[in-house]
Amino acid sequence: MPKQIGSLTLYSVDDLHEKLGLSKMTIRAYLREGKIRARKLGVQWYVTEEALREYFDEPAAGNATQKKEKKSTGNFRYVVKGINDLVSEKQECETLDETIECIENQAIISLFQVAVINKETDEVEELIKARDFLDRYKK
Repeated sequence: MPKQIGSLTLYSVDDLHEKLGLSKMTIRAYLREGKIRARKLGVQWYVTEEALREYFDEPAAGNATQKKEKKSTGNFRYVVKGINDLVSEKQECETLDETIECIENQAIISLFQVAVINKETDEVEELIKARDFLDRYKK
């Protein structure tokens, strides 16, 4: 049963599992990868109705190109952090080059992800696996 806080409806992984018919592992993977925007409170992930709408109303290919161009304007900061409790390391970077260097200095890249944060709104725009980040932005 979704949690109602004022006008905000929050869905847990269990709620999404029931409503969407996806496995809990798949839902958690989507949340970790940033495919569905969510927040983790304690040990529970929560997704808003707005985030679900965004997921199902993905932008067309033209908009995706615009989003990539927007990322290169310097309106973002990057946080490289461990993906589980075993790796608590976290480093904030201001540029793509600094972020790439930080990722490459990690012993096991697969244990890290990068949060792309909008400097103006301080919201996480995208959560990317470190390996995928390197594939996308390394020259």
